[in-house]
Amino acid sequence: MARIYISLGSNIDAENHLRRGVAALREHFGELILSPVYESEAVGFSGDNFLNLVAGLDTDKPVQDVVDILHRIEDENGRVRSGPRFSARTLDLDLLLYDDRVQSPDPGPELPRDEILKNAFVLWPLAEIAPELRHPVVGRTMGELWAAFDKTSQPIWPVPFDWSPDPLSC
Repeated sequence: MARIYISLGSNIDAENHLRRGVAALREHFGELILSPVYESEAVGFSGDNFLNLVAGLDTDKPVQDVVDILHRIEDENGRVRSGPRFSARTLDLDLLLYDDRVQSPDPGPELPRDEILKNAFVLWPLAEIAPELRHPVVGRTMGELWAAFDKTSQPIWPVPFDWSPDPLSC
């Protein structure tokens, strides 16, 4: 079994899409560890704020199968892929880590995903649920990386999140 981490984000009907995304992940993978939910400004474009969290889980599925499932969940939630790379999203699911696997983005997904080191909305929730996890390239723990992150560079704040209706029943 591989331990994987997935980031979830939305800025279009965000609460609903995050609930649906978590429910779909549970349906495909079973038990999840969920970070708190954070709100942040859009990065790379002007738009509504995003809600973000990270889910951790164990799977025996290969990397490409996981990515295919994530894309299917995004598509089921109205994800539009024809627009600009940085734009509003109904649901964005990104595989951040697959155990300590390191691979370039060609032909498959980049692992670990570079957003871990660049974006507070990925690193903070990841550090919340896996503070002792070592980044497979830089060798520092997620907690150490978050402690060293320039927190003034990207405004982000925790938000209360009402998971009802229960994501298991969505």
